[in-house]
Amino acid sequence: MQRILERGEIESLDHTKIPRLRLPEGGTVFAERAARLRQLSAGHAAAAYLQLMAQIADIQHRLLPDCPAPTLDPEALQLAQAHGMPPLQAIGRERDPSWRHVLQALLDQLAGLDTLTPQTRSVMTQLQTLRTQSPDDLESLADAILAERDADIDCQQAPFIMAALQVYWTAQASRLDPVQVPHGTPFGTCPVCGSLPVASIQRVGGTRDGLRFLCCSLCATEWHVVRVTCTHCENNKSILYHSIEGGPEAIQAESCDECHSYRKLFNQEKDLEVEPVADDLASIPLDVLMGEAGYSRASGNPLLWQGAAATSE
Repeated sequence: MQRILERGEIESLDHTKIPRLRLPEGGTVFAERAARLRQLSAGHAAAAYLQLMAQIADIQHRLLPDCPAPTLDPEALQLAQAHGMPPLQAIGRERDPSWRHVLQALLDQLAGLDTLTPQTRSVMTQLQTLRTQSPDDLESLADAILAERDADIDCQQAPFIMAALQVYWTAQASRLDPVQVPHGTPFGTCPVCGSLPVASIQRVGGTRDGLRFLCCSLCATEWHVVRVTCTHCENNKSILYHSIEGGPEAIQAESCDECHSYRKLFNQEKDLEVEPVADDLASIPLDVLMGEAGYSRASGNPLLWQGAAATSE
């Protein structure tokens, strides 16, 4: 039986022994997501969308080993370390155009599937046109997605673009050594790429046993944050936990009455197979519950934007 550490016990631990980072494992990150999405799709009201995202995760898994993302410039790394900033900053850092080749490969492999709806194929055709005829517009759309500027985002195109960007950033993050990632990066953002987390997960096993990690929506890095702490404003008072009566025990929403925001928390002790992006995507009823209770979601899911589910209809 796992023993869960209480807040005071965690704070009293030798923090040099707590793993502050869990960099993505290239060989498993997207494969595990695909498998979990398929598992969760069984009998789910949004089964078609979850299965589409599983197919995309399969392709991400195949594309990752040969992703042409550039290696980190030593000078950029040195600058990031000097200023305590993420070395692979997603916003305000020039992207190599190779990410667009990842998008093309993703669309090419998706096109070969016989399960796609006409509407999904129409969205893919629009993206093909953007990539070949209006690359600047595509880059602007990618900028808006990374910055979560909802007003500038095409919600149906966004999941496909984000999937390509995830491969591009995860490839770079997986090549890092944890010692290269600066300490003291801004709270609540990924220490590798500066993106917002999709959710948090309480891990089991080894040095991570009983510890909570935030999960990056872009590069799949995880970083340690003390439990019973608001992951948005860092407050440690007025933290409440919510769940759907009769729902999965492994899923809770952690809310903060100081900033009135929430993020989901997934517990591996209750379900060893939880995967942050997949389980978050499949637990929309909990988001509805939190909205009705007056809380705002601190950050979104990288594969679901307002109206994005229409791609599966």
